[in-house]
Amino acid sequence: MQKNNFRRYNPLIDEWIIVAVNRINRPWQGGKTEKTTANSEDVTQNLGENKNTLAPGAVRSSGVVNDDYQSTYVFNNDFPSFTEFEECAEEEEEGDDDLFKQKEVRGVCKVICYHPDSRLTLATMKVEEVRTVVDIWNQQYVELSPKYDWVQIFENRGAVVGCSNMHPHGQLWASNYLPTLPAKKNDSQKKYLAKHGKVMLIDYLEQEIQKNKRIISRTEHWTWLVPFWAFWPYETMLLPNRHVERFTDLTESEKQSLAEMLRLLLIKYDNVFECSFPYMMGWSGAPTGSFLAEDCSHWQLHLSFFPPLLRSATVPKYLAGYEVFAEKQRDISPEMAAKTLREIGQVHYSRK
Repeated sequence: MQKNNFRRYNPLIDEWIIVAVNRINRPWQGGKTEKTTANSEDVTQNLGENKNTLAPGAVRSSGVVNDDYQSTYVFNNDFPSFTEFEECAEEEEEGDDDLFKQKEVRGVCKVICYHPDSRLTLATMKVEEVRTVVDIWNQQYVELSPKYDWVQIFENRGAVVGCSNMHPHGQLWASNYLPTLPAKKNDSQKKYLAKHGKVMLIDYLEQEIQKNKRIISRTEHWTWLVPFWAFWPYETMLLPNRHVERFTDLTESEKQSLAEMLRLLLIKYDNVFECSFPYMMGWSGAPTGSFLAEDCSHWQLHLSFFPPLLRSATVPKYLAGYEVFAEKQRDISPEMAAKTLREIGQVHYSRK
């Protein structure tokens, strides 16, 4: 019997998404990307010719020379979106006109090189090396949270999501204001707590565990799942099993478990199409800076993964016409994606 497609609501950002699973079988003659594997030249670029500007001892385009680092390495971005210039030229259109609003933004942008070896990724690093990355994330939050309202740690992995260098690295942008999406999440979670008397994502996690349709993996401290409202084909969310507002609230045991879970989930991602699985990854937790004095108990820390690959290692999902002008839609159900990730092997394909 034929069935109409349906929409699902994302309560975190107050948006709907269309789920149209029949579209996965449509003929495809559109754009494709190159398959990148763990042994591809663009991933294994080493610095014999100083082409990799993120490698130890490399000269960056700014002329700054990287330290000869042996572990995770952090430096200020040479081309930051946020700066802290004390004396600035006044902008002509600065103001609060209802049609022409403009405000100065301040902050800092950093690059976090996970490992000195450009051939590795979080999926192929050792657990103790991933744990070092986790500790650096925590250190950066501790350092920047008192000053900035939002500290965004994220990673763009793969050329298809705009990564300009395949060396294993992520970024951190800290701003003096609460950006659009975090502001939406802040508002939605606050309203949910006021209405239901429960923390949204804790309530959601408890119900997902009961339904057991979209859970991929669980440990004592973390649950990895495909959100009911997921947009990207293999979008997932990683949640602490207890109420945690901010990254800096994690215990040592939770951080160790996080390192282990991160490595596991990224191995599974790579194994789906036996490639270096591209994704956008980002942490979200209670805002900081001026918000530290406020009650943020409505927040639950979570890590989101937005991978674009859809049918194969070379066919990503494209954000196209209807999705840009009307409403987003996905081609495989979240339940199908969860089943694939749940059943895929835990040994990295390059090491079989």
